[in-house]
Amino acid sequence: MHSPHDPYVRVRGAREHNLQDVNVDIPRDTLTVFTGVSGSGKSSLAFGTIYAEAQRRYFESVAPYARRLIHQVGAPAVGEITGLPPAVSLEQRRSAPGARSSVGTVTTLSNSLRMLFSRAGEYPAGAERLDSDAFSPNTAAGACPECHGLGRIHRTDEELLVPDPSLSIRDGAIAAWPGAWQGKNLRDVLDALGYDVDRPWRELEAKDREWILFTDEQPVVTVHPVRDAGRIQRPYQGTYMSARRYVLHTFADTKSRTLRAKAERFLTSVPCPVCGGSRLRPEAMAVTFAGRTIAELAALPLSALAEVLTGAGAGGEETARVLTGDLLARIGTVTELGLGYLSLDRTAPTLSSGELQRLRLATQLRSGLFGVVYVLDEPSAGLHPADTESLLGVLGRLKEAGNSVFVVEHQMDVVRRADWLVDVGPLAGEHGGRVLHSGPPEGLAEVPESATRRFLFPGDGRGPAPVREPRTPTGWIRLSRVERHNVRGVDAAFPLGVFTAVTGVSGSGKSTLVGQVLAGALADREAGEEAAGAGEQFCAAASGLEAVDRLVQVDQKPIGRTPRSNLATYTGLFDTVRKLFARTETARERGYTAGRFSFNVSGGRCETCQGEGFVSVELLFLPSTYAPCPDCHGARYNPETLEVTLRGLTVAQVLDLTVESAADFFSGTPAAERALTTLLDVGLGYLRLGQPATELSGGEAQRIKLASELQRTRRGHTLYLLDEPTTGLHPADVEVLMRQLHGLVDAHNTVVVVEHDMAAVAGADHVIDMGPGGGGRGGRIVATGTPQEVERAAESRTAPYLAKALRS
Repeated sequence: MHSPHDPYVRVRGAREHNLQDVNVDIPRDTLTVFTGVSGSGKSSLAFGTIYAEAQRRYFESVAPYARRLIHQVGAPAVGEITGLPPAVSLEQRRSAPGARSSVGTVTTLSNSLRMLFSRAGEYPAGAERLDSDAFSPNTAAGACPECHGLGRIHRTDEELLVPDPSLSIRDGAIAAWPGAWQGKNLRDVLDALGYDVDRPWRELEAKDREWILFTDEQPVVTVHPVRDAGRIQRPYQGTYMSARRYVLHTFADTKSRTLRAKAERFLTSVPCPVCGGSRLRPEAMAVTFAGRTIAELAALPLSALAEVLTGAGAGGEETARVLTGDLLARIGTVTELGLGYLSLDRTAPTLSSGELQRLRLATQLRSGLFGVVYVLDEPSAGLHPADTESLLGVLGRLKEAGNSVFVVEHQMDVVRRADWLVDVGPLAGEHGGRVLHSGPPEGLAEVPESATRRFLFPGDGRGPAPVREPRTPTGWIRLSRVERHNVRGVDAAFPLGVFTAVTGVSGSGKSTLVGQVLAGALADREAGEEAAGAGEQFCAAASGLEAVDRLVQVDQKPIGRTPRSNLATYTGLFDTVRKLFARTETARERGYTAGRFSFNVSGGRCETCQGEGFVSVELLFLPSTYAPCPDCHGARYNPETLEVTLRGLTVAQVLDLTVESAADFFSGTPAAERALTTLLDVGLGYLRLGQPATELSGGEAQRIKLASELQRTRRGHTLYLLDEPTTGLHPADVEVLMRQLHGLVDAHNTVVVVEHDMAAVAGADHVIDMGPGGGGRGGRIVATGTPQEVERAAESRTAPYLAKALRS
């Protein structure tokens, strides 16, 4: 055994995922960075082994009831780990936070602000002091009773529900009604109630139209269906539901994304008339601090909120001084991480995964823990190089407080500042999983097989990259007077037929301009003129859109929220695989169709886990986790289905193949080859076909979507919009991805990326740089032109970093 004062975390025999019996020693109280190409095994070592073992030990130390559950969750595949302190993980959580979660709740700053209003607020004469719960829209005590604390209510009106009043009910006047049998049933019920379903809608009496669309009554009548196509249908009891009731009910309760989206078309979301969108009861809104309500303060950018509190706290009484002091110290760490442009009421789903992780990091900084290991997943994701400096400062402070900081990272500026570097590789999947170097970063120069080496030491005898002649645009899309979030009155022009990178610090308005305004304008045009929607509202005019035949928006949202969704199902590859299994001799003899080989329907799947391969283990006070199914042990199918083999493999074994092995296995099957080739082209050869969507990173999900697009036969001019496609990619993988994207442009399409990776920006034809700062200090186009033109822009915060990339 090592002494209790052993300054190293020592890992022996790690075999998690693709790790090949790894032994590694990492000094405590250091900033240690784990590098390697995507899929090399660095996250399996940092999160899957070191953090997972620390978490298991923590569970062991808590109540016996929790210990029982650990056996189900399973320990990481590792011989032993010594010298391991408790650990805190700040992953880029895959789970999407709910609509009630906000910057204030994630950082717990809302609690402090509510406390300030409760204890030091100015109350109206004679009003009782409220406790801090009364200032929260998420509690019964504080929520506005009309909108239940959401701030908006959904309304509908006759114009939305009946877009064409010249039609009769039978001809579909009520567009909001469901299709197929359910819609016919509602029509027959109205008929039975004595309403005329064959007169044009506009000729019906106003009170009848009002009742049909808006009544809350649900009368039940006997319906005698008209005989259709010779089938005799029996009379039945039909219940009426008004169009408004149907739409609101569907919008609130349906699990189907399609139905919810359809219902949303018939609703307008308006600020709640009772609380004016503040989400709070009138009693709470009557209390002020520094002359403002809590809703007004929560709507300010944090940097502005800090100014108000500084002014108010100085002259106030003792309670106010203490409480504002605490708030200011905590806001300070958030603004230091470049997030001063966010307001407390900004909802969590609108934040990027990088912003969310940095908010959690700021919260940890104030927690005062010491002697723990922080394991971070690419904290620089979504950060402009100018903001990476302050991130390094924060990580340094965590270390100085007596903690070990272990970071999985691709950003070479962070890697260079590490005390210790663990490089995993050399390649992805089964060609990786070894530790190539564990020591000070400069030692990597002696490891020729490392994929990280040439990016960490770029000057190794290679000259600067040859400058590519920028392509000439074939046309332009021009958006005039864009008004959305912090982008105010901006005119923007996007060249067609070339590769454009949109840059700027976090919060400068890049995603707003590209992901909302440009995408919205194109989506509206695709939907047709009658549906002038989102894009039109955000800019005064848009021209040049007609040159684009198709818009493909590839974001980092997960490709599925459950282990049921995976690479094979998403790309359509699994349909081909199931058909091949159904054609085998055994399957034909037994009468198995392709459906038998789906794990999503009963028949061929294991019923214990319903084909998930996992059972969910609910832990009190802790997030629920998945454990392998006790019956099929993760295979997802029942024993009979697994008796059918295709060239020696069962369907479960095929799902276990990596994309790379599957490409060999299916060579000669064109439909499968096409899907697999495009996945290899975007650098995902290491993923398993059946890898659950819940295990994929945002960058992986985005590249899977891109691969699904690339395998389609394309006609016409497509505009591809990508949001930080290099996130989560090692520089060597960025090169592979960039070749793909430039290939799309060479095939006469347009690519627009929002990007922080300066190597990718340096290779663009055109750059649009936004800023100069974030939030209210951003939202303008600071510079535009070729990378060489933008690097000379005086006002641009991107220019110095772009200049460096152009020279390296």
